[in-house]
Amino acid sequence: MDNPVPPRTAGPGPRRRDRHGRGMRGPIAPPQVPLAASRAEAFADLVQDSVERLERRWPQLADIDFLVLEVPHLDGRSFNDEAVPLGGTIAAREGRPARVVIYRRPVEIRTKGRDERAALVHEVVVEQVAELLGLTPETVDPRYGED
Repeated sequence: MDNPVPPRTAGPGPRRRDRHGRGMRGPIAPPQVPLAASRAEAFADLVQDSVERLERRWPQLADIDFLVLEVPHLDGRSFNDEAVPLGGTIAAREGRPARVVIYRRPVEIRTKGRDERAALVHEVVVEQVAELLGLTPETVDPRYGED
């Protein structure tokens, strides 16, 4: 069957959704409200809040770098659902401070809401700081393990 209307060809450049001549859409929220922050930025804020909470009790944490990475590196290891690390530590070396690494995606997958995520992030930070300092998590934060 012949179609009397030829197919519309796309013009050069990307197609823009500018219906009714109102211009391009702006951001949903202004940059200063929490809605505008990406998930990665919100996660980094949770880690920073946890670190600041611990630094009040342990001032030597100011000498430790805290990093957020998306996922752990395999380095020849394989992980199953139970063995995927949520964080890790890197000992200090010549000219480099010690580091605590928190893995964002494994933590996000195990939590449902912001409050649950904040609690798990703090737990992981406490565990990694305890490992780095050679202490028990309960010594680093007396409220460790409480709901």
